[in-house]
Amino acid sequence: MAHSSPGKEHPYFHLIDTIKDGTVKFFNPQKLNDVRYDKLPLSIRVLLESAIRNCDGFYTKEEDVKNILDWQQQQSRAEVPFSPARVLLQDFTGIPAMVDLAAMRDAVAKHGVDPSLVNPKCHTDLIVDHSLQIDFSKCTIQNAPNPGGGDGSARGSRPQHQSGSQCGGQRGSCVKALCSDPSFSRGAPPVSVQQIENTPLLCPFHLKPVSEPETAVKNQEMELSRNKERLQFFKWCSKAFKNVNVVPPDVGAVHQVNLEFLSRVVQLEDGFMFPDSVVGTDSHTTMINGLGILGWGVGGIESEAVMLGQPVALTLPRVVGCKLEGSIHPLATSIDIVLGITKHLRQAGIDGKFVEFFGPGVSQLSVPDRTTIANMCPEYQATVSYFPIDHVTIKHFTKTHFSPEKLELLESYLNAMKLFRSYEDSSQDPEYSEVIEINLSSMVPYVSGPKRPQDRVTVSNMKADFQSCLNEKVGFKGFHVSKDKQQTTVPFTHCGQEYSLRHGSVVIAAVISCTNNCNPSVMLTAGLIAKKAVQVGLVVKPYIRTSLAPGSGMVTHYLNTSGVLPYFNQLGFDVIGYGCATCVGNTAPLPEAVVDAIKQGELVACGVLSGNRHFEGRLCDCVRANYLASPPLVVAYAIAGTVGIDFEKEPLGVTSGGTEVYLRDIWPTREEVQQTEEDTVISSIFTELQGRMQKGNAFWNQIDCSDSMLFPWDHKSTYIRAPPFFSKLSKDWPQPLSIEHAHVLLFLGDNVTTDHISPAGSISRTSAAAKYLQCKRLTPRDFNSYGARRGNDAVMTRGTFASTKLHNRLMGKTGPKTLHVPSGQTMDVFEAAERYQRDGVPLVILAGKDYGSGNSRDWVAKGPYLMGVRAVIAQSFEKLHRRQLLGMGIAPLRFEFGENADVLELSGKETISVELPEELCPNQQVTVQTSDGRSFRVTALFKDAADVACFKHGGLLKSVARTFLSNHT
Repeated sequence: MAHSSPGKEHPYFHLIDTIKDGTVKFFNPQKLNDVRYDKLPLSIRVLLESAIRNCDGFYTKEEDVKNILDWQQQQSRAEVPFSPARVLLQDFTGIPAMVDLAAMRDAVAKHGVDPSLVNPKCHTDLIVDHSLQIDFSKCTIQNAPNPGGGDGSARGSRPQHQSGSQCGGQRGSCVKALCSDPSFSRGAPPVSVQQIENTPLLCPFHLKPVSEPETAVKNQEMELSRNKERLQFFKWCSKAFKNVNVVPPDVGAVHQVNLEFLSRVVQLEDGFMFPDSVVGTDSHTTMINGLGILGWGVGGIESEAVMLGQPVALTLPRVVGCKLEGSIHPLATSIDIVLGITKHLRQAGIDGKFVEFFGPGVSQLSVPDRTTIANMCPEYQATVSYFPIDHVTIKHFTKTHFSPEKLELLESYLNAMKLFRSYEDSSQDPEYSEVIEINLSSMVPYVSGPKRPQDRVTVSNMKADFQSCLNEKVGFKGFHVSKDKQQTTVPFTHCGQEYSLRHGSVVIAAVISCTNNCNPSVMLTAGLIAKKAVQVGLVVKPYIRTSLAPGSGMVTHYLNTSGVLPYFNQLGFDVIGYGCATCVGNTAPLPEAVVDAIKQGELVACGVLSGNRHFEGRLCDCVRANYLASPPLVVAYAIAGTVGIDFEKEPLGVTSGGTEVYLRDIWPTREEVQQTEEDTVISSIFTELQGRMQKGNAFWNQIDCSDSMLFPWDHKSTYIRAPPFFSKLSKDWPQPLSIEHAHVLLFLGDNVTTDHISPAGSISRTSAAAKYLQCKRLTPRDFNSYGARRGNDAVMTRGTFASTKLHNRLMGKTGPKTLHVPSGQTMDVFEAAERYQRDGVPLVILAGKDYGSGNSRDWVAKGPYLMGVRAVIAQSFEKLHRRQLLGMGIAPLRFEFGENADVLELSGKETISVELPEELCPNQQVTVQTSDGRSFRVTALFKDAADVACFKHGGLLKSVARTFLSNHT
């Protein structure tokens, strides 16, 4: 109902109540006079309100309302709908959704239906933020041995600079022209902040001085130039579709804009007030739960369904109450608290559940702390980590975009709905499915890695743990380096100076603030460490690829306002632009000398970043160990130059005067950080953001686009292309469901992630996608990234299963290749699939456990669908990916418990037939026949009749399009 006022025929019309002298209406569940309401977790109360308000007898029925109210008995049993107030799209996942809607307009128009009827029914925000690549980065040229250091690679060495040297002409590098500065000679005092600010840059491709901010400006100019076609399409969407708001580039990361600008806590529409809620295609959508706004991530296909008016279907979740007690350790950051809570909840086995925090310890967490904690809930596989609103939240809102009048109305509504909490009052505690108690005083600094976010390592044990990783066999925690090679040291020359690398050397250090934007304390801690490091004379070695990628311009604003940004710059952490960069594999190339040294010594080089994704090879193919760390620890490890350091016992470096400097010497106190935050940050963040939103982007403002209802596709475009999902669309349902004589496209093992399946990062010059782009007369420098080309199905399909880390058992080694069984030829996965499709042969995929874990991406299902994959047979599926497969009409089939491809002695070279009856039932067992005469049973993972209907239609998109045809022809 969120889009029109209810009439008296509404089944819950009698629950309408008023506040603000009767001028604002709302549905009040307390008027049900049911004692169960007061015992419901507050997150479930939000679900209940939505079901009551949207009860239309079709998508949402009275039975759904009753099931939610009876949550204690119906949890994990009843399937219920949820109609969020908003949909949040980032451009990488948003562009295929909008392209699909544009193509759907074409399809219905061909049948005589008014294309303007195809619009998002739910308010949709699309934020352009993910296309940034690091074309330009500044390297502060620093070299020379540490006093008494010997080999020139000692931690914290003070450089000696040679006049006129540059970074080897590395393409896209901008170099600090401090060559003639006498303060760079050995033993000289640190360069002052004023010197750094007033010294020009030299760019080897412009051969002229440029101003300090031009590093970010040039990256932004490149982003806008190479993505002009995409931006034109987004501009058309903002004009052609109703209920679509496009936030242009260079404003901030999607989740940060969501927190700082789009969040409303409560919505007011058509005179009715209701809780704000959101589903989003960004992996950080769950951050919004720290504000007391219910929201979680969905796939692009699910988001399209919500945009078109269908609710999200979810099994009424179990809600784990997480009781926080104790006091926070003075040196622990919110990241440490996040990782500590992640460990506890992952061990508790809360897959698919809601987590709701309560207890006196919650009051010690600021709202930024809460949003940071909520951000990581996908890592322990919860749906949400929800923090009900309390006085700390309200106090935070006083410093943001809420006027006193809005806050007064908000508090009145929350109190009337019993959605406001006092964590000190245990009588308000709801009844939870289970309770987990966590003592905040037990939280100590951690990092996470070297390959998975759940593998946590205490900072105090990092050196020993990395050594253990070298010894262990190859796996999630091992690299299996022989004892005789563990002390390998490889010398190399960079910028005219000698350095050396060894196992554990840091070569990438990225302060990525997207998961910390909303938590100024963490970034300020990093900035204060940088400040103290510079003041005592510590530096970062110039070959380390350092960067500072703020997810929002607000971060740059408060770092500058607090006076720490120049110190970041002096250590080499320059602002390279706004948007996802290192975290999604868009790291600038490492210096060739560094790459050669790593390869020569077969070294386990390391990357350290403060993002939330770091699977092996994601940052750079030659960097095998990647650690997630808080921003201050990223700075610390960059200064150290290695992860093989015990911060308690070993110094970060030695000053020019010979004094050893330990991490504890430059780590700011919690009081120091909080005072800086309170004095300079909170309110200025929101004032600055509002100014940026009002000012807009000059490039965006000048873009011209068509005013037509149908998008004018440019058939020469390599960015935007009409997808073939609606080809041969009719009112009738498609051909029979059974799969006959399918070949196995890929034979995969356990833990195949969406990184293995979906295209991401840069486009390899040897890939099938590269061949396609070269046929379009593009050079490699114009390839851009898969994310930027997500609106072109030809590129994305060719990039599906193109990961160099994909291990296909048909090949016996990693790489984006497979066996075309009939011919016995080895070829790219796409080329094999294309050949099968030409021959009219359906395809299946065999896999192990946890197929499809990782980031939510719609191309993990769209790509296989366009390749001709009809089914995936696996031991288990990641829940969201199962729904994505169904959304594209691909059958998720699960081996029976105790069985897998090995137990059944499948080779992957058989042909496979799957008998799917027309009267298919949810979770029905079906028979699989192989060409060698064997058969086995699998379970078709259709949860309910809606899943079955969606599959029979051939996927969600065709289902929605057929609904338009049925209702309007």
